[in-house]
Amino acid sequence: MHCHDLSYHLNIPKDAKKIVLAGNPNVGKSVVFNALTGMYVDVSNFPGTTLEIAYGRYGKDVILDTPGVYGISSFNDEEKVARDVILGADVVINVVDAVHLERDLFLTQQIIDTGIPVVVALNMVDEAESQGIRIDVDLLSDLLGVPVIPTVATRKEGLEELQKALKHARPGLVDHELKNKLKKLLDRVGSQGDALLVLEGDEHVATRHGIEPGNMREEIYLRRRQRVNDIVDHVVSETGDKLSFKARLGRWMIYPWTGIPILVLILWVMYEVIGVFIAQTVVGITEETVMQGMYEPFIRDLLVPVLGQDSVISQLLIGEFGLLTMTVTYILGLLLPLVVGFYFALSAMEDSGYLPRLAALVDRVLTSIGLNGRAVIPMILGFGCVTMATITTRLLGTDRERRIAIFLLALAIPCSAQLAVIVSMLSGLGAGYVALYVAVIFTILVIVGTILNKVLPGQSSELMIDLPPLRFPRLENVIKKTVTKSTMFLKEATPLFALGALVIGVLQVTGLLELIQEFFAPITVGWLQLPKEAATAFIMGFVRRDFGAAGLYSLDLSPLQTVVALVTITLFVPCIASAMVIFKERGKTETIAIWTSILVMAFLIGGIMSQVVI
Repeated sequence: MHCHDLSYHLNIPKDAKKIVLAGNPNVGKSVVFNALTGMYVDVSNFPGTTLEIAYGRYGKDVILDTPGVYGISSFNDEEKVARDVILGADVVINVVDAVHLERDLFLTQQIIDTGIPVVVALNMVDEAESQGIRIDVDLLSDLLGVPVIPTVATRKEGLEELQKALKHARPGLVDHELKNKLKKLLDRVGSQGDALLVLEGDEHVATRHGIEPGNMREEIYLRRRQRVNDIVDHVVSETGDKLSFKARLGRWMIYPWTGIPILVLILWVMYEVIGVFIAQTVVGITEETVMQGMYEPFIRDLLVPVLGQDSVISQLLIGEFGLLTMTVTYILGLLLPLVVGFYFALSAMEDSGYLPRLAALVDRVLTSIGLNGRAVIPMILGFGCVTMATITTRLLGTDRERRIAIFLLALAIPCSAQLAVIVSMLSGLGAGYVALYVAVIFTILVIVGTILNKVLPGQSSELMIDLPPLRFPRLENVIKKTVTKSTMFLKEATPLFALGALVIGVLQVTGLLELIQEFFAPITVGWLQLPKEAATAFIMGFVRRDFGAAGLYSLDLSPLQTVVALVTITLFVPCIASAMVIFKERGKTETIAIWTSILVMAFLIGGIMSQVVI
């Protein structure tokens, strides 16, 4: 993929100027992107990769976002994608974190060395000031040779000035010795950016031009680091040594003695809000009062005179598993309020900068199961959507870690929709049953992770993660993320849920459902000690795990039966969407092995638990 093919592959008008956002991870790049592009954003897979590129219109031009990277070499897929998008840019907006200027300016200088016009957005200047860091912005602009605009992207401060500065973007100052070497290569490669990467030993770019890659990476990197350190020494000064409360709180979150109580407090607040208030009070209104009390009688009264009470179409549309009754009630009345609540909490944790601190806190624990603290991010995201979490396992350092994380995600992490039903069913049983469920799932996760850690060859990689400044979540950002993710849930879940309800409805009207329930009775009744109707829930679980959990919702179960049923359905096979992603990530053989082993483990563990506690 050549960098100049961006317009063709990403459906960008050829006459549009390509404005590219670049920066290290966690510098607020996505906030700047959203502020400049608004809601009208397209997302496409970058050619030849599974990484997505977001881009949106900006007047007659187009703004493209890139993965957060520390450099534009070929060390990983993120850097390769960022490299090709940046080399195809007309202007680069480089977003840097004012608190970590020494780290971020290395990428800034590398982009400047490509000869592309640059504007620097010096973001989080409020955080820097709160930590006693003062930056001479004018001097920084002079030393880099490009416009530098102070911003606080979360409050949209400085973004208007940033937009005006785009007209004044220009190539920055390049080290004199490096500039001479670049000139010698320009005739052979055609662009300063390609010349730079060839000198740095980028085999991909060198092969593209049919020349040997250079061996000057270490020399260029060393001189670049010295230049950045010199710039920082001149523009940064300390105004005091007192840490703000937010800075101290951010440090407390990563130490076990203070971090664990903070984590417990956050989980308790989430349970009280989602598990008690939303699951009982809000869902009581949306499901029972609105959907079952008003919507379902209305739709039945509307259709029964036309379709009849007992016709096949009537049963499929407004019967027990009806497309217009159960499907709509479960999606809108039961799942949606809980999913919105969970995504709101998850978005707040993301926006505040807490998730990277949680990764640092649990690093030692996750190392014992073959992972490192970075794996907590896909694990937490798995509580939102296991499918997307499976994709984010790419951020893990080794293939071994990705295999362990994907297996554990598929086995023991309930997605938001499934978790919504689980919380709703457990919330009325009392804290003891909630603790039993959590203890069993957590124990299984630890045991299986430990076994995989012992069996699979290799070792865990070391945790390398940035800790962004801790900040109070911006309500606007949190709401936008919540609405976007909840809308995606509705678009994905509704047709699949409708398909599952239709299949169950057809099985019911043809009498096959009862035959299947009788066939599986030795497992559901004899082994799991659940009603034979529980087989219906497991059938629905093949479509989506949360539908399986929802299928248990209407059954008359004792508290212990409820816990056994929920443990089994949590450990059940991943949904179709997750299975497809696992297939894409791990291949057919490994996907079949994961699917089969999880199915066996779910019923084995559920049955053992049933025989012990019931």
